[in-house]
Amino acid sequence: MLKLEKDTRHKVRFVLNGSPVSGWADARMLLSDFLRQELGETGTHVGCEHGVCGACTVRIEGRAVRSCLTLAVQAEGFDIQTVEGLAGDDGALNALQTAFRKHHALQCGYCTSGILMSLTDMFQRNPSPSRDEIEDVVGGHICRCTGYAGIMDAALEVAEAGAGK
Repeated sequence: MLKLEKDTRHKVRFVLNGSPVSGWADARMLLSDFLRQELGETGTHVGCEHGVCGACTVRIEGRAVRSCLTLAVQAEGFDIQTVEGLAGDDGALNALQTAFRKHHALQCGYCTSGILMSLTDMFQRNPSPSRDEIEDVVGGHICRCTGYAGIMDAALEVAEAGAGK
């Protein structure tokens, strides 16, 4: 007869948006669910749960990652940034967020956090990317509301200013 372990919850500790956090996760709990349910960080959205739509994108150790494809226990000890960590300590929007606002680069907003995180990753590596590079990053996200025009305009403005950093 198969005997199952009674306690499958694991303590998970990492740095989230510059502050140490911890919580409990089942062995198979997704990082996206841990962020939302255990830590109350609801800026990370869950769309397809297959890594296709990009709504759940966060940055782990400075790299864009789909949090719906990452187990919470895999985040142990890492530095993680979510959309809540993009604005300054005083709440001021960064250059990319400001450009999104200016160019109406969101409508329902469901995809916005993931797109912001992927573009932030790109701008950290290259403050002045080409249009093709921006299209490649944005093309990894599904947005059903905007038609991507405002998103592209916002990202291009930031790229042209070299303000991605």
